[in-house]
Amino acid sequence: MTIQQHKQHSPSLGNRVFVDPQSRIIGQVTLGDDCSVWPFTVIRGDMHSVTIGKRCSIQDGSVLHITHASTYNPDGHPLIIGNDCTIGHKVCLHGCTIGNRVLIGIGSIVMDGVVIEDNVILGANSFVPPDKRLKSGYLYLGSPAKQTRVLSEEEMQRLAYMANNYVKLKDQYLKDALD
Repeated sequence: MTIQQHKQHSPSLGNRVFVDPQSRIIGQVTLGDDCSVWPFTVIRGDMHSVTIGKRCSIQDGSVLHITHASTYNPDGHPLIIGNDCTIGHKVCLHGCTIGNRVLIGIGSIVMDGVVIEDNVILGANSFVPPDKRLKSGYLYLGSPAKQTRVLSEEEMQRLAYMANNYVKLKDQYLKDALD
């Protein structure tokens, strides 16, 4: 089963969403219109909510989870992803907030309480430790991730292009499923 209820919460999918049958979406998860969830991805909203905006692509093997409420963190942290984001292959996002038009590179890990503002590229295999803030308009690389340089206008335009390219690809998969 790809879509799974947990307690009283069932995932909510927007219009024209593609979820690969080899992925799993559990609990209090909301996906906006035109999102795609690729094989072997797990999105688990079992102890807090996961909200993913429109035109986001969650690539193969990614794990998206929340931070539960506890005596150490009374409110916990939901996982929030804005619009037009591309989440690379084998990315781990845990109880963080991702802005609009963000690329999270392959194999990256983003931890609890992190905020990544709009128009950011986080390079492949980067690690963002808890409670950090990545400012808009920059490339970040490394473990721990460090601000490397300002994004060019072309790179910022490419962020929206990538999101739209994955919308086209998921539309092909949805069409193939109907044929």
